[in-house]
Amino acid sequence: MILEELRRVDSHPSADELYLMVRRRLPRISLGTIYRNLDILTEAGEIRRIDSGSTLKRFDGTTAPHHHIRCVRCDRIADAHIEVKIDIDERIQRLTGFRILGHHVEFLGLCPRCHTQPAAQPSLAPEIPTAPVTRT
Repeated sequence: MILEELRRVDSHPSADELYLMVRRRLPRISLGTIYRNLDILTEAGEIRRIDSGSTLKRFDGTTAPHHHIRCVRCDRIADAHIEVKIDIDERIQRLTGFRILGHHVEFLGLCPRCHTQPAAQPSLAPEIPTAPVTRT
């Protein structure tokens, strides 16, 4: 059921988000069960764990090679459907001597929603503590 839910969406959910999705169908499932099964599915090659610059690990039900784009403001991840025209693995292998097992490319940017919303601006004025007013 975890795999079904993950393959049903393209939002690259976190374990907590998957827990909420699966829980609608299996109300008694635990978060620990979700984490254990995500590890098993990742090791079996059924899903991909996305370890990006974010602190949150996300999961992808699409295992075919593809790249991602991540919003640096809200952390949304989307598939970047592009074709790499050069054989980058072979070129890197020749240049470094490493045996290349795979690669991933992550583009960074602002998603359409964040791009149209102004960023919260921090206040430049120092905070001045106010003393309580006492009346005599």
